[in-house]
Amino acid sequence: MSVELSPAEYAAVKPRLGFAGLGWIGEQRMRALADAGIADIVAVCEPDPVRLRGACSALPQQPAVCRSFEELLEQPLEGIVIATPNALHEPQAAAAMERDLATFSQKPLALSGSGTARLLELARKKNLPLGVDWSYRYLAGVPELKRRIEQGEIGEVTAAEMSFHNAYGPDAAWYYQLSSAGGGCLLDLGCHLLDLCHWLLGARGPQNVRARCFSQGKLLPPPVSEAEDFVMADIDYASGQHLHLSCSWRASAGCGAVIGCRIFGTGGGAEIRNVGGSFYDFEVALHHGADSLVLAAPPDPWSGRALLDWTRRLGSGAGCDEDVEHLATTATLIDSIYGRDGGASGAS
Repeated sequence: MSVELSPAEYAAVKPRLGFAGLGWIGEQRMRALADAGIADIVAVCEPDPVRLRGACSALPQQPAVCRSFEELLEQPLEGIVIATPNALHEPQAAAAMERDLATFSQKPLALSGSGTARLLELARKKNLPLGVDWSYRYLAGVPELKRRIEQGEIGEVTAAEMSFHNAYGPDAAWYYQLSSAGGGCLLDLGCHLLDLCHWLLGARGPQNVRARCFSQGKLLPPPVSEAEDFVMADIDYASGQHLHLSCSWRASAGCGAVIGCRIFGTGGGAEIRNVGGSFYDFEVALHHGADSLVLAAPPDPWSGRALLDWTRRLGSGAGCDEDVEHLATTATLIDSIYGRDGGASGAS
Protein backbone atom coordinates (compact mmCIF):
# COMPACT_ATOMS: atom_id res chain seq x y z
CA MET A 1 0.00 0.00 0.00
CA SER A 2 1.38 3.43 -0.92
CA VAL A 3 2.03 6.08 1.71
CA GLU A 4 0.59 9.50 0.89
CA LEU A 5 2.50 12.55 2.13
CA SER A 6 2.04 16.22 1.37
CA PRO A 7 4.62 18.01 -0.85
CA ALA A 8 6.01 19.72 2.25
CA GLU A 9 6.43 16.38 4.01
CA TYR A 10 8.19 14.91 0.98
CA ALA A 11 10.61 17.83 0.93
CA ALA A 12 11.48 17.18 4.57
CA VAL A 13 12.15 13.46 4.19
CA LYS A 14 13.54 13.05 0.66
CA PRO A 15 15.67 9.90 0.85
CA ARG A 16 19.11 9.93 -0.73
CA LEU A 17 19.38 7.09 -3.23
CA GLY A 18 22.09 5.39 -5.24
CA PHE A 19 21.53 3.51 -8.53
CA ALA A 20 23.46 0.39 -9.55
CA GLY A 21 23.02 -0.37 -13.26
CA LEU A 22 21.78 2.14 -15.84
CA GLY A 23 20.72 -0.02 -18.75
CA TRP A 24 17.32 0.54 -20.32
CA ILE A 25 15.33 -0.39 -17.21
CA GLY A 26 17.67 1.34 -14.78
CA GLU A 27 17.61 4.56 -16.80
CA GLN A 28 13.81 4.51 -17.13
CA ARG A 29 13.32 4.02 -13.42
CA MET A 30 15.83 6.69 -12.49
CA ARG A 31 14.18 9.25 -14.77
CA ALA A 32 10.73 8.43 -13.38
CA LEU A 33 12.08 9.05 -9.88
CA ALA A 34 13.76 12.29 -10.92
CA ASP A 35 10.55 13.54 -12.55
CA ALA A 36 8.57 12.76 -9.39
CA GLY A 37 10.98 14.79 -7.27
CA ILE A 38 10.52 12.63 -4.15
CA ALA A 39 14.16 11.56 -3.72
CA ASP A 40 17.66 12.87 -4.23
CA ILE A 41 19.71 10.76 -6.65
CA VAL A 42 23.14 11.32 -5.20
CA ALA A 43 25.29 8.52 -6.68
CA VAL A 44 25.31 6.03 -9.56
CA CYS A 45 27.38 3.05 -10.67
CA GLU A 46 27.41 2.02 -14.35
CA PRO A 47 30.49 0.60 -16.14
CA ASP A 48 29.36 1.60 -19.66
CA PRO A 49 30.32 5.27 -20.18
CA VAL A 50 27.80 5.77 -23.00
CA ARG A 51 24.93 4.49 -20.87
CA LEU A 52 26.17 6.54 -17.93
CA ARG A 53 26.19 9.81 -19.88
CA GLY A 54 22.82 9.14 -21.50
CA ALA A 55 21.10 8.20 -18.25
CA CYS A 56 22.42 11.16 -16.27
CA SER A 57 22.09 13.82 -18.96
CA ALA A 58 18.54 14.84 -18.04
CA LEU A 59 18.94 14.81 -14.25
CA PRO A 60 18.51 18.18 -12.52
CA GLN A 61 21.68 17.58 -10.50
CA GLN A 62 24.58 15.37 -11.54
CA PRO A 63 25.19 12.48 -9.12
CA ALA A 64 28.55 11.20 -7.96
CA VAL A 65 29.89 8.52 -10.31
CA CYS A 66 31.21 5.44 -8.53
CA ARG A 67 33.63 2.97 -10.08
CA SER A 68 32.26 -0.03 -8.21
CA PHE A 69 29.25 -1.17 -6.20
CA GLU A 70 31.42 -1.13 -3.08
CA GLU A 71 32.22 2.53 -3.70
CA LEU A 72 28.50 3.22 -4.19
CA LEU A 73 27.81 1.77 -0.74
CA GLU A 74 30.29 4.25 0.77
CA GLN A 75 28.17 7.23 -0.32
CA PRO A 76 25.78 9.05 2.08
CA LEU A 77 22.65 7.07 1.19
CA GLU A 78 19.42 5.80 2.72
CA GLY A 79 18.66 3.38 -0.09
CA ILE A 80 19.97 1.51 -3.14
CA VAL A 81 18.18 0.77 -6.44
CA ILE A 82 19.57 -2.32 -8.20
CA ALA A 83 19.18 -2.82 -11.97
CA THR A 84 22.20 -5.01 -12.71
CA PRO A 85 22.27 -8.53 -14.27
CA ASN A 86 20.22 -11.06 -12.33
CA ALA A 87 23.07 -12.94 -10.65
CA LEU A 88 24.25 -9.73 -8.97
CA HIS A 89 20.92 -8.90 -7.31
CA GLU A 90 21.27 -11.17 -4.29
CA PRO A 91 24.87 -10.31 -3.28
CA GLN A 92 24.32 -6.61 -3.91
CA ALA A 93 21.04 -6.51 -1.98
CA ALA A 94 22.66 -8.39 0.92
CA ALA A 95 25.63 -6.02 0.98
CA ALA A 96 23.32 -2.99 0.95
CA MET A 97 21.09 -4.26 3.74
CA GLU A 98 24.09 -5.24 5.87
CA ARG A 99 24.93 -1.53 5.77
CA ASP A 100 21.36 -0.71 6.83
CA LEU A 101 20.39 0.57 3.40
CA ALA A 102 16.86 0.03 2.13
CA THR A 103 16.89 -1.90 -1.15
CA PHE A 104 14.79 -1.89 -4.31
CA SER A 105 15.73 -4.50 -6.92
CA GLN A 106 14.74 -5.52 -10.38
CA LYS A 107 13.33 -9.04 -10.47
CA PRO A 108 14.39 -11.65 -9.57
CA LEU A 109 15.52 -10.67 -6.10
CA ALA A 110 17.65 -13.84 -6.08
CA LEU A 111 18.19 -16.82 -8.38
CA SER A 112 16.65 -19.33 -5.97
CA GLY A 113 14.04 -19.69 -3.29
CA SER A 114 16.72 -20.22 -0.65
CA GLY A 115 18.56 -17.06 -1.74
CA THR A 116 15.32 -15.10 -1.61
CA ALA A 117 14.60 -16.46 1.89
CA ARG A 118 18.00 -15.28 3.12
CA LEU A 119 17.34 -11.76 1.88
CA LEU A 120 13.87 -11.68 3.41
CA GLU A 121 15.29 -12.75 6.75
CA LEU A 122 17.89 -9.99 6.55
CA ALA A 123 15.22 -7.39 5.68
CA ARG A 124 13.16 -8.49 8.69
CA LYS A 125 16.18 -8.49 10.99
CA LYS A 126 17.17 -4.98 9.90
CA ASN A 127 13.52 -3.83 9.54
CA LEU A 128 14.25 -2.32 6.13
CA PRO A 129 11.76 -1.71 3.30
CA LEU A 130 12.62 -4.25 0.61
CA GLY A 131 11.08 -3.73 -2.81
CA VAL A 132 11.04 -5.61 -6.10
CA ASP A 133 9.93 -4.03 -9.38
CA TRP A 134 6.62 -5.88 -9.73
CA SER A 135 5.50 -3.14 -12.09
CA TYR A 136 2.28 -4.79 -13.33
CA ARG A 137 0.72 -4.43 -9.88
CA TYR A 138 0.73 -0.71 -10.60
CA LEU A 139 -1.16 -0.65 -13.90
CA ALA A 140 -4.08 1.75 -13.72
CA GLY A 141 -7.10 -0.25 -12.60
CA VAL A 142 -5.20 -3.17 -11.06
CA PRO A 143 -5.28 -1.90 -7.44
CA GLU A 144 -9.01 -1.25 -7.89
CA LEU A 145 -9.44 -4.74 -9.37
CA LYS A 146 -7.65 -6.24 -6.35
CA ARG A 147 -10.00 -4.35 -4.01
CA ARG A 148 -13.09 -5.59 -5.87
CA ILE A 149 -11.86 -9.18 -5.90
CA GLU A 150 -11.16 -9.04 -2.17
CA GLN A 151 -14.66 -7.68 -1.59
CA GLY A 152 -16.13 -10.67 -3.42
CA GLU A 153 -17.36 -8.90 -6.53
CA ILE A 154 -16.57 -11.94 -8.72
CA GLY A 155 -17.21 -14.51 -5.99
CA GLU A 156 -14.58 -17.10 -5.09
CA VAL A 157 -11.68 -17.09 -7.53
CA THR A 158 -11.31 -20.59 -8.93
CA ALA A 159 -8.88 -20.28 -11.85
CA ALA A 160 -6.67 -17.98 -13.88
CA GLU A 161 -5.11 -18.15 -17.34
CA MET A 162 -2.02 -15.98 -17.60
CA SER A 163 0.27 -15.48 -20.60
CA PHE A 164 3.23 -13.31 -21.56
CA HIS A 165 4.55 -13.86 -25.08
CA ASN A 166 7.06 -11.42 -26.53
CA ALA A 167 7.90 -11.31 -30.24
CA TYR A 168 11.43 -10.31 -29.26
CA GLY A 169 14.09 -11.77 -27.01
CA PRO A 170 16.37 -9.76 -24.74
CA ASP A 171 19.19 -7.91 -26.51
CA ALA A 172 21.84 -8.37 -23.79
CA ALA A 173 23.96 -11.54 -24.01
CA TRP A 174 23.85 -12.19 -20.25
CA TYR A 175 20.12 -13.06 -20.42
CA TYR A 176 20.98 -16.27 -22.27
CA GLN A 177 23.60 -17.51 -19.80
CA LEU A 178 22.25 -19.44 -16.82
CA SER A 179 25.17 -18.32 -14.66
CA SER A 180 24.22 -14.66 -15.05
CA ALA A 181 20.46 -14.83 -15.64
CA GLY A 182 19.39 -17.85 -13.58
CA GLY A 183 16.75 -18.79 -16.14
CA GLY A 184 15.12 -17.66 -19.35
CA CYS A 185 11.70 -16.28 -20.24
CA LEU A 186 10.13 -17.44 -16.96
CA LEU A 187 12.46 -15.26 -14.88
CA ASP A 188 12.29 -12.46 -17.45
CA LEU A 189 8.53 -12.37 -18.11
CA GLY A 190 6.57 -15.14 -16.43
CA CYS A 191 7.60 -14.16 -12.91
CA HIS A 192 5.33 -11.11 -13.25
CA LEU A 193 2.38 -13.43 -13.88
CA LEU A 194 3.20 -15.56 -10.85
CA ASP A 195 3.43 -12.43 -8.70
CA LEU A 196 0.01 -11.29 -9.91
CA CYS A 197 -1.46 -14.71 -9.09
CA HIS A 198 -0.15 -14.52 -5.51
CA TRP A 199 -0.64 -10.79 -4.83
CA LEU A 200 -3.80 -10.06 -6.80
CA LEU A 201 -5.66 -13.32 -6.30
CA GLY A 202 -4.36 -14.34 -2.88
CA ALA A 203 -3.29 -17.78 -4.14
CA ARG A 204 -1.34 -19.64 -1.43
CA GLY A 205 0.44 -22.96 -1.12
CA PRO A 206 1.41 -23.89 -4.72
CA GLN A 207 1.35 -27.64 -5.24
CA ASN A 208 0.96 -30.24 -8.00
CA VAL A 209 3.21 -28.25 -10.33
CA ARG A 210 3.15 -29.67 -13.87
CA ALA A 211 5.37 -27.80 -16.29
CA ARG A 212 7.38 -27.98 -19.50
CA CYS A 213 10.36 -25.82 -20.38
CA PHE A 214 11.75 -25.64 -23.93
CA SER A 215 14.71 -24.12 -25.74
CA GLN A 216 14.34 -23.74 -29.52
CA GLY A 217 11.77 -26.51 -29.49
CA LYS A 218 13.85 -28.89 -27.36
CA LEU A 219 12.29 -30.13 -24.13
CA LEU A 220 14.63 -29.36 -21.24
CA PRO A 221 14.87 -32.12 -18.61
CA PRO A 222 14.84 -31.12 -14.95
CA PRO A 223 16.65 -29.52 -13.38
CA VAL A 224 16.61 -27.00 -16.23
CA SER A 225 20.23 -26.20 -17.06
CA GLU A 226 19.93 -23.64 -19.86
CA ALA A 227 17.90 -20.51 -20.55
CA GLU A 228 14.47 -21.57 -21.78
CA ASP A 229 12.51 -19.62 -24.39
CA PHE A 230 9.09 -21.26 -23.85
CA VAL A 231 7.31 -22.40 -20.69
CA MET A 232 3.89 -23.86 -19.99
CA ALA A 233 2.80 -24.73 -16.45
CA ASP A 234 -0.29 -25.77 -14.51
CA ILE A 235 -0.34 -25.19 -10.76
CA ASP A 236 -2.89 -26.12 -8.12
CA TYR A 237 -2.96 -24.09 -4.91
CA ALA A 238 -3.87 -25.23 -1.43
CA SER A 239 -6.03 -22.08 -1.23
CA GLY A 240 -8.24 -23.53 -3.98
CA GLN A 241 -7.21 -21.76 -7.18
CA HIS A 242 -5.76 -23.26 -10.35
CA LEU A 243 -3.31 -21.38 -12.59
CA HIS A 244 -2.44 -22.09 -16.22
CA LEU A 245 0.64 -20.10 -17.23
CA SER A 246 2.52 -19.72 -20.50
CA CYS A 247 5.33 -17.39 -21.52
CA SER A 248 7.91 -17.15 -24.26
CA TRP A 249 10.53 -15.15 -26.09
CA ARG A 250 10.39 -14.57 -29.85
CA ALA A 251 6.78 -15.73 -30.12
CA SER A 252 5.20 -15.76 -33.59
CA ALA A 253 1.95 -14.27 -32.34
CA GLY A 254 1.29 -11.79 -35.13
CA CYS A 255 2.05 -8.77 -32.94
CA GLY A 256 4.73 -7.39 -30.65
CA ALA A 257 3.46 -8.97 -27.45
CA VAL A 258 0.56 -10.97 -26.05
CA ILE A 259 0.14 -10.24 -22.34
CA GLY A 260 -2.97 -11.35 -20.55
CA CYS A 261 -4.49 -12.39 -17.27
CA ARG A 262 -8.00 -13.91 -17.34
CA ILE A 263 -9.53 -14.56 -13.92
CA PHE A 264 -12.54 -16.79 -13.33
CA GLY A 265 -14.71 -16.65 -10.21
CA THR A 266 -17.95 -18.21 -9.06
CA GLY A 267 -19.77 -14.90 -9.55
CA GLY A 268 -17.92 -13.21 -12.38
CA GLY A 269 -14.55 -12.74 -13.98
CA ALA A 270 -11.85 -10.20 -14.67
CA GLU A 271 -9.19 -9.51 -17.24
CA ILE A 272 -5.93 -7.62 -17.67
CA ARG A 273 -4.79 -7.49 -21.30
CA ASN A 274 -2.43 -5.56 -23.48
CA VAL A 275 -3.98 -3.52 -26.27
CA GLY A 276 -2.99 -3.86 -29.92
CA GLY A 277 0.09 -5.97 -29.24
CA SER A 278 1.63 -3.16 -27.19
CA PHE A 279 4.14 -3.81 -24.44
CA TYR A 280 2.90 -0.68 -22.61
CA ASP A 281 -0.85 -0.22 -23.15
CA PHE A 282 -3.30 -2.22 -21.02
CA GLU A 283 -6.99 -2.52 -20.37
CA VAL A 284 -8.41 -3.78 -17.06
CA ALA A 285 -12.00 -5.01 -16.92
CA LEU A 286 -14.56 -6.89 -14.83
CA HIS A 287 -16.83 -9.43 -16.54
CA HIS A 288 -20.30 -10.60 -15.54
CA GLY A 289 -21.68 -12.98 -18.14
CA ALA A 290 -21.42 -11.25 -21.52
CA ASP A 291 -21.15 -7.78 -19.94
CA SER A 292 -17.89 -5.98 -19.19
CA LEU A 293 -17.00 -2.99 -17.05
CA VAL A 294 -13.73 -1.35 -18.07
CA LEU A 295 -11.86 -0.11 -14.99
CA ALA A 296 -8.90 1.42 -16.83
CA ALA A 297 -7.60 1.90 -20.37
CA PRO A 298 -4.63 3.65 -22.04
CA PRO A 299 -2.88 5.98 -21.83
CA ASP A 300 -1.23 5.21 -18.51
CA PRO A 301 2.40 6.04 -17.54
CA TRP A 302 2.75 3.08 -15.15
CA SER A 303 6.27 1.76 -15.48
CA GLY A 304 7.95 3.64 -12.62
CA ARG A 305 5.20 3.38 -10.01
CA ALA A 306 6.63 0.43 -8.07
CA LEU A 307 9.85 2.36 -7.41
CA LEU A 308 7.92 5.52 -6.51
CA ASP A 309 5.80 3.58 -4.03
CA TRP A 310 8.89 2.05 -2.37
CA THR A 311 10.53 5.49 -2.23
CA ARG A 312 7.47 6.97 -0.53
CA ARG A 313 7.49 4.16 2.03
CA LEU A 314 11.18 4.75 2.68
CA GLY A 315 10.61 8.48 3.06
CA SER A 316 7.78 7.89 5.52
CA GLY A 317 10.01 5.83 7.78
CA ALA A 318 8.35 2.49 7.00
CA GLY A 319 10.23 -0.72 7.70
CA CYS A 320 9.90 -4.26 6.37
CA ASP A 321 6.25 -5.24 5.77
CA GLU A 322 4.31 -8.46 5.29
CA ASP A 323 4.22 -8.07 1.50
CA VAL A 324 7.67 -9.68 1.32
CA GLU A 325 6.00 -13.05 1.87
CA HIS A 326 4.78 -12.92 -1.75
CA LEU A 327 8.45 -12.87 -2.79
CA ALA A 328 9.09 -16.18 -1.04
CA THR A 329 6.05 -17.87 -2.60
CA THR A 330 6.96 -16.78 -6.12
CA ALA A 331 10.64 -17.71 -5.79
CA THR A 332 9.87 -21.18 -4.44
CA LEU A 333 7.38 -21.83 -7.24
CA ILE A 334 9.94 -20.83 -9.88
CA ASP A 335 12.33 -23.38 -8.36
CA SER A 336 9.61 -26.02 -8.74
CA ILE A 337 8.89 -25.13 -12.38
CA TYR A 338 12.60 -25.42 -13.14
CA GLY A 339 12.81 -28.69 -11.23
CA ARG A 340 15.46 -27.33 -8.88
CA ASP A 341 13.75 -28.25 -5.63
CA GLY A 342 13.73 -32.03 -5.80
CA GLY A 343 9.95 -31.99 -6.23
CA ALA A 344 7.67 -31.10 -9.14
CA SER A 345 9.64 -30.16 -12.20
CA GLY A 346 9.73 -28.64 -15.65
CA ALA A 347 9.46 -32.07 -17.27
CA SER A 348 7.05 -33.75 -14.89
